[in-house]
Amino acid sequence: MATAPWFVISPNALLSAIGLLRGPDKTVPTPAEDWRTAVVDVVIPAYRETENLPHCLASLARQTVKPRHIIVVDDGSGDDTAGLAERSAVKLGLKITVIRRASSIGKTPTIKRQAREFDADVEFILDGDTFLESTTYIERCVQELYQGVGIASACGTILPMRLSDRRKLAETPEFAPLLADGDWHDPMEKRGRMHLMWWGLTNMYRDCLYRFLQGFVYHGQMVFFGGITNPVGCAVAYRRKYIKNLFDHYEPLLGDDLTTSEDIFIGFALNNEGYRNIQLNDVIARSEEPEATRLPRQVFLWSSSFLQSCFYFDDLMRSPFKAFRRFAKRMHEKKASEQKRIREMRKIQEPYRQAFGEEVTKKYGRPIGWVIFMGAVEKLGFPTTLIIMLLMQWWEPLWVTVAVEVLLSLLILGVVSPGSRLKSMGKGLLITPLRYFLMVAELYTIGVFTVHLWITRNRKWRK
Repeated sequence: MATAPWFVISPNALLSAIGLLRGPDKTVPTPAEDWRTAVVDVVIPAYRETENLPHCLASLARQTVKPRHIIVVDDGSGDDTAGLAERSAVKLGLKITVIRRASSIGKTPTIKRQAREFDADVEFILDGDTFLESTTYIERCVQELYQGVGIASACGTILPMRLSDRRKLAETPEFAPLLADGDWHDPMEKRGRMHLMWWGLTNMYRDCLYRFLQGFVYHGQMVFFGGITNPVGCAVAYRRKYIKNLFDHYEPLLGDDLTTSEDIFIGFALNNEGYRNIQLNDVIARSEEPEATRLPRQVFLWSSSFLQSCFYFDDLMRSPFKAFRRFAKRMHEKKASEQKRIREMRKIQEPYRQAFGEEVTKKYGRPIGWVIFMGAVEKLGFPTTLIIMLLMQWWEPLWVTVAVEVLLSLLILGVVSPGSRLKSMGKGLLITPLRYFLMVAELYTIGVFTVHLWITRNRKWRK
C-alpha cells in the first residue's frame, strides 16, 4: 500500500471529502459474465512464514467460495515454511500444491508465473503473513470483479493483525484441527515485551493510516473515478488474463525488475490500459506489520515504488495536462449521432466505462491520472515546505500549518472510524510525531530515487 502524507488541504483530499458526502455511484452495471462460474486459484507467496501460515490457511478453509487450487510458493525460506504448509493443509482438509524454491526470486515473478502456468479465471494473491477475517472475502472480491469488463482487480479493507485477531481466529471451528494434537502454540504469544511494544507501535500507526487511506482517500477515488490507483497487494483478486497480458507486455522491456512493490506497478499498469482497481469496504483482511524498527525500510520501499511507477507511466501521470484534449473529444462525441447510436446499442452497460489501450492514455490521459499527479506533488511538496519553514525560522506559519493539518486529519480519522471515533483520534494524536518523521523522510526516498534514475542508472527495481 502506497503511503502518503495526510495533507488534507490538497485537491486529492478535497475530492475525498466530497466523496464522503456524495457516496458511491448508484448506477447498476450489467455484469459481463456470471461470477458464480469463475474458477479461482489462490497463490500464497511465503518467505519465512512459519508464524503465520496456519492462520492464513485456516482463513481459506472458512471462505464461502472455495478455491480450485491453493498454491503455496516457498520463496527460498530456508526454514520449515513449506513443511508446515503441507502439514497444516492436511489437518485442515485443504488440497494444496507447495512450490519450493532454492533461493528467493521475489513476489513479482511468483504472480507472473502462476498467471501463465494455471488457467483459472481469477488469480487471488494472499500473502503468507495475511489472513482473511471475513468469511465472504473471496466471494465479494470475485463478485465485484465481474460487475464489468473494465474491472481488473478487487481487494477488501486491510487492517493490521493484532494478537486479539489471531486468538479470535484460533477459536473458530475451522482452526480446531490445528489444535487437536496439542503440539501447536501461537509463536506470536511468546514474543518478548520489547518486541510486542515495537509491534504494537507499528500497529497503532498502521491502523490510523489504513483507516485514513482506505476510508477517506480511496473512498474518494472510488466515488469520482470508479477505482483506486492500485490494489492493496496482500489480499487481492485479479482477473488472471489481464495480469498475464500485462506481464507478456512488460517482460520484454523490464524483465522482473518492475518496482520495489508489485501491487503499485500492477495497479498503475492496469490504469494505464483503462482498467480499474476496486476496493470493498464490507470485507476485511488482517496483515502482520513489521516492528517499528523496520518501519522506515518498508515505507521507503512503498514510496520509492510509487515514484518508480510514476516514471514508468509518465503519460498516465501527466493526464491533467491532457484534460482539455479529453474534454474536446467528449464534446465532439456528444455531437456525433453515430457515437450516440453505438452507446445506445452497447449490451454491456457499466459506470465509468472508458476506452481501453495504452494509446488512449498517451493521447488523452486518464481521469485517475489526476490522483497520481497530485500524489507526486504532495509527496515532494509538503515535507519540502515544512523544511523550508524550519530553515527560514518561520515559526508561526510552521506551527499554524502543522496544527491545521493535524486537526483536520484527526477529525477525518474520527469520521471514518464509526464505533471508535475518540479512540482512533487519540491514537492518531499519539502517533503524530512518528507520522511527521516518516513524512519528512520522504525526501530521502526522493533523493535515492533521483540518484538511481539519473546518476547511477541503477533501475533494477524489484520485489
